[in-house]
Amino acid sequence: MDPYKTLREETYEANCQLPRLGLVLFTFGNVSAVDRDRAVFGIKPSGVPYENLHPQDIVIMDYDARVVDGTMRPSSDTKTHALLYKSWENIGGITHTHSTYAVAWAQAGLDIPIFGTTHADHTHQPIPCASVLTDAMIEGDYEHETGHQIMNCFQDKGLSNQEMEMILLQNHGPFTWGKDAAKSVYNAAVLEEIARMAFLTLQINPNTHPLKDSLRLKHYERKHGKNAYYGQGC
Repeated sequence: MDPYKTLREETYEANCQLPRLGLVLFTFGNVSAVDRDRAVFGIKPSGVPYENLHPQDIVIMDYDARVVDGTMRPSSDTKTHALLYKSWENIGGITHTHSTYAVAWAQAGLDIPIFGTTHADHTHQPIPCASVLTDAMIEGDYEHETGHQIMNCFQDKGLSNQEMEMILLQNHGPFTWGKDAAKSVYNAAVLEEIARMAFLTLQINPNTHPLKDSLRLKHYERKHGKNAYYGQGC
């Protein structure tokens, strides 16, 4: 009996969503899911095509990026996931993709401005783009330092990882997270759509102004505020 069967299945199902949602090509990207009770997480094995992936292939890791269970090599981004789980105890899943529009903004090194209510429904601030890693970080423990760069950006900008569940890394791409792996994938899809909308908006009118504060906050608060009224409640 596999003690990690449920974790492997959750991680597998979340990874399978990436190609279905058009967020990855070939073997790009990865999703992980955490089991806080056991202090481990499951992650996609490196370089395995999604159509060839099976639940038993999911590699189980600890928060120091050491293999706990599994026969395959874990994703090359594993140390980034491990550091975020170790540092941010409130998150339950992480997704990394190379989706086209999000990567385009990352390669441009720009935050994604709030131009409309679709963006504000999910976060009331521009989606941050963390600056490119220093040479020392790149030449050192690169994937571990990538996690530090994400956290440094949030600290510098005074952001909460609960109010902002997504980030771009300059010249690299997006990372998203959430209460579980499925929510992190949802956020990856939302980020890609917001990035696409913002790009198209600037093509139509390069002088477009950001969404005004009253509308920005209204849309965020009606879904996430203490008096939220979107949806059907608990």
